[in-house]
Amino acid sequence: QFATRVVSCQAAELRPEGGGEPVRGFQVVLEDTILFPEGGGQPDDRGLIGDVPVLRVTRRGPEAVHFVQTALEPGAEVLLSLDWERRFDHMQQHSGQHLITAIADLMFGFKTTSWELGRQRSVIELDTPSMTTEQMEALERSVNEKIRDRVPVTVQELAADDPEVETVRSRGLPDDHTGPVRVINIEGIDSNMCCGTHVSNLSDLQVIKLLGTEKGKKNKTNLVFLAGNRVLKSIEQSHNTEKALTSLLKNGPGEHVEAVKRLQSSVKLLQKNNLNLLRDIAVLIARDFKSKPVQSQLFVLHRKEGDSEFMNIIANEIGTEETLLFLTVGDEKEAGLFLLAGPVEAVENLGPRVAELLGGKGAGKRGRFQGKATKMSRRGEVQALLQEFISHQ
Repeated sequence: QFATRVVSCQAAELRPEGGGEPVRGFQVVLEDTILFPEGGGQPDDRGLIGDVPVLRVTRRGPEAVHFVQTALEPGAEVLLSLDWERRFDHMQQHSGQHLITAIADLMFGFKTTSWELGRQRSVIELDTPSMTTEQMEALERSVNEKIRDRVPVTVQELAADDPEVETVRSRGLPDDHTGPVRVINIEGIDSNMCCGTHVSNLSDLQVIKLLGTEKGKKNKTNLVFLAGNRVLKSIEQSHNTEKALTSLLKNGPGEHVEAVKRLQSSVKLLQKNNLNLLRDIAVLIARDFKSKPVQSQLFVLHRKEGDSEFMNIIANEIGTEETLLFLTVGDEKEAGLFLLAGPVEAVENLGPRVAELLGGKGAGKRGRFQGKATKMSRRGEVQALLQEFISHQ
């Protein structure tokens, strides 16, 4: 917690991170703050001003701007409270990134070009086209050795014109930077210009797990990692998944993969058999219609199970020179697929109207119009439209 004073409060809008309508509120500047504004690859802090939640903290030059939904009186004394769980998580990930970056450079000469602290995992962009499994395993061993060595992490502030600034690893200062230059030192390992929040000793990182690499942009490699409590949470999630699979598959974790492979093979075989049966049913439906002494000019059929091929087989078997066919598959009250088949002119005329009635989209050629429908419950209206068309013919 931290006591401070309100300097200014202005009406403003905040665009939610996930998109959506802007949130109305106020931008508040305080004399000083313990809430970190987003920057340097690190997300912002959260907390309270009094009992008012802070929804976002951004940087405007030397000022931290706090977005809240309740107006605060300029000059008023307020008590800031920090969301410590979020802050400590960010500290672990950010210090973890500094350590991985430094050791990757020392061991392999891989430079870090950028990084992102994500909600579930973090990513370091390395200036190398590839990284072997052996290199990744060696890097993971080395960073965890440094954590066990309990190496101190210290903060140093230098004047912007101090010659020592030139010896510090950096991607350059922001254009609107003011005040001293802040340097994070991992004793004997790294010295890095940084505005972010960090642990005071590598032992606070607990453990680092490198999850793997992904192909990056422009001949670069993205290294994915977890640090600290995120590793524990990941293990808990994996263990819960393992327990659920053990219960479902009726075997031990070591046999899960083989059991799933067997299930996949069974499903593929069932799907193949199901398709063959559907084709046979389609042929029988068509033959039953054709065997009747007097054939109707309109054939309508709905089936919950089926696909486009099922409908097209029926249309092929019945023939569409004289009969108008309206076929649908899917849930009768929800979405599905439709096929309108028949004389070319009739289908060209009726196809778009059928799609519109069913709340769907489709396309057609040579006497067939098919597509997806979102309002299968309106099939009756389509049938009435087709019946009316035939009666006018």
